[in-house]
Amino acid sequence: MTEGEITMQQADEVLSSLTVSPSSPGKLSQSFAYGVSDAPLLYETLGCAFDRMAEQYAAHEALVSRHQRIRWTYAELRERVDALASGFLALGLEPGDRVGIWSPNCAEWIVTQFATAKVGLILVTINPAYRLSEVEFALNKVGCQALVTATQSRHSDYIDMLYSLAPELNTCPPGALAAQRLPHLRTVIRLDDTPSPGMLTFGEVPAMARPEDSRRMAAIALKLQPDDPINIQFTSGTTGFPKGATLSHFNILNNAFFVVRRMNFTHEDRLCIPVPLYHCLGMVMASLGCVTHGATMVLPGPTFSALEVLETLQEERCTALYGVPTMFIAQLEQPDFETFDLSHLRTGVMAGAPCPIEVMKRVVQEMNLTGLTICYGMTETSPVSFQTCTDDTLERRVSTVGRIHPHVQAKVVDEAGRVLPVGMPGELLIRGYLVMRGYWDEAARTQEAIDETGWMHTGDLATLDGDGYCNIVGRVKDMIIRGGENIYPREVEEFLYRHPAIQDVQCFGIPDPTYGEELCAWVRVKPGCQVDAAEIRRFCDGQIAHFKIPRHVAVVDQFPMTVTGKVQKFKMREQMAEQLGRIQQPTA
Repeated sequence: MTEGEITMQQADEVLSSLTVSPSSPGKLSQSFAYGVSDAPLLYETLGCAFDRMAEQYAAHEALVSRHQRIRWTYAELRERVDALASGFLALGLEPGDRVGIWSPNCAEWIVTQFATAKVGLILVTINPAYRLSEVEFALNKVGCQALVTATQSRHSDYIDMLYSLAPELNTCPPGALAAQRLPHLRTVIRLDDTPSPGMLTFGEVPAMARPEDSRRMAAIALKLQPDDPINIQFTSGTTGFPKGATLSHFNILNNAFFVVRRMNFTHEDRLCIPVPLYHCLGMVMASLGCVTHGATMVLPGPTFSALEVLETLQEERCTALYGVPTMFIAQLEQPDFETFDLSHLRTGVMAGAPCPIEVMKRVVQEMNLTGLTICYGMTETSPVSFQTCTDDTLERRVSTVGRIHPHVQAKVVDEAGRVLPVGMPGELLIRGYLVMRGYWDEAARTQEAIDETGWMHTGDLATLDGDGYCNIVGRVKDMIIRGGENIYPREVEEFLYRHPAIQDVQCFGIPDPTYGEELCAWVRVKPGCQVDAAEIRRFCDGQIAHFKIPRHVAVVDQFPMTVTGKVQKFKMREQMAEQLGRIQQPTA
């Protein structure tokens, strides 16, 4: 051995001092963690992975949609996926084209997810709560050529909104839309069998497929690459409009695989999915996660209902459950909760907001979720980077977000980008297979988020302890989390500035016992104008998602400012919380 060389044993000792994972629990000295694993990364497309599992578990139940009375095996699901994929090709769609889906949870959502993947179409997931200005922006931002849409839900009439955005639908042949406000959109597919002007029904699309389309589908599968983009998820920023996080097969397939692997999933598991599929929590961690292990997807309803979830858990003998803390609380508070048999439950995911320890205790004891895990992530990281294990203590599961995922790196840095000692708070950065390709058509904003060495800047303040457990202690970005929904104040402010009477507006979050946080807006009006809280909410109604509409509105003469002219939102938060009798929570 020459001078400067080290032995393999010495190298292992160095590596173990820097890495931490469930299989390598070394002690950290600095805030850098790397997840090791005995399982390699999957380098295949979603379509190939789906076909592989559908062949292996052909007769096994793949999808149950309780509210639709649907029960399909993997072979039956694959038949529907292939038929729809061929139909998309018959419509003239090509690999790389964007197909939007705007719908609450349903079996057709799952079919569309895997059908688009089969032929290289990029699925654009649109929040079902979006209203006119938001869906118009989303469709145009990424240039959706086709849209699969629900007809209506409890809060939305999707068809009516589309005719409002594109009145040309009334006179155009299906598949030949040329709309002034939606210039890229050509085809609208409604998720029922009711004919409407300018639109196709969901059932008509597979029927359009010809033998040559099926053959072409197989040929396309051979050309698709795991690093190709396959999904665009909209995530808001601290300034401006939502950004389209562009994710690849490689990104989301592996993240889905390792999320459920940490919960010890097998093909015998049955996952209840009350979370919306348009979220990464729904379409990556849930539906795709099930497919990576041949497990069963169970949809209790189109949107969350605590009673429907409990009924589904009992009837379908579910072994796993996903949700945000408010969902679990709502189930525990059902009047007849104790009458439901939840003995088959064992694991799942709680994510989207911190979990109070008393809630976690009740979920473990009263719902039998002894192996419930906590996840942390962001859309831009596909989404999960940290997750607890099924055997972590309750204290670990409520005070941390677990340890780093396999094949992922994390570090906590100061303002100069230097790695901090263990236990010191700083910004959390993530690097690895899970980092998005970038924001769609947003090169500058992508460079702001991902540095030249590939680190994704999360905007969250965190600490790492000596065992590699991560604790999120605040937010660099001024984001509000309301019941698991992310709200970025600037986006709401930009919309409110459209009101003719508003001169200036500042939005921020205040503590809320039900949702964790609620959105509050302070408004200054133009001289000679008047406006009240009810008018502000009427202005928002039907234009932005309901959870973005400020719950509390105050009309003020001025904002608290620093001597340099910067608005002090923390003072607004303190004053509003005091007025409403809320306990002020620490903020970043």
